[in-house]
Amino acid sequence: MTVTVLIADDQAVVRAGLAMLVGSQPDLTVVGQAADGVQATRLAAELAPDVVLMDIRMPLMDGLQATRRIRSASAGPSPRVVILTTYDLDEYVVDALRAGARGFLLKHAPPEELLHGIRAAVDGGALLSPSVTIRLIEVFAATRPQPVRRPPALSRLTPREHEVFDLVVAGRTNTEIGRALAIAETTVKTHLGHVLEKLGLRDRVHAVIFAYDHGLARPAPPE
Repeated sequence: MTVTVLIADDQAVVRAGLAMLVGSQPDLTVVGQAADGVQATRLAAELAPDVVLMDIRMPLMDGLQATRRIRSASAGPSPRVVILTTYDLDEYVVDALRAGARGFLLKHAPPEELLHGIRAAVDGGALLSPSVTIRLIEVFAATRPQPVRRPPALSRLTPREHEVFDLVVAGRTNTEIGRALAIAETTVKTHLGHVLEKLGLRDRVHAVIFAYDHGLARPAPPE
């Protein structure tokens, strides 16, 4: 199966570099490039790519607005959006995740991380990098009051599912969770699936946002 990718970034040199990287993979192919959010939305509708690599800051329409429109444009399956961002600047990237983005990547991330993010989005997962995602969510969470009421849905989780949920919120990968709990990675995926279903969440990114929204996790103190 070949994964089709649309690249949206207002910098031509960035688009060219991403296109070269993505195009070098036998299972990935670039079907289009957009220089702004309006063009990205139009091309996403016309080309129906599997994944859109979306810059968050673009003219005419930013990546946040474009993500919302792409994700709500069709009643059927829509392209998975992976946000591209610069470190520590785009606090509102969390709102993009709320809008349906399948994660986000740093523009200067290692090539293998970007490629992994594309493939993870297609597989129904989301790239959640502890060193980046958690920090941005902490910035987001610190600006909002933390509710003190515990969500009733948490009572539906088993003790093991609570453990998996807590480790996901801490930014741990499935492999790391398996090691911490001495269970197989496939078992971790099963537990995580149950957690997401019981809490009504789309993926692990939204599990983290859920935790911060409900005061189950708090920003780390400055070092």
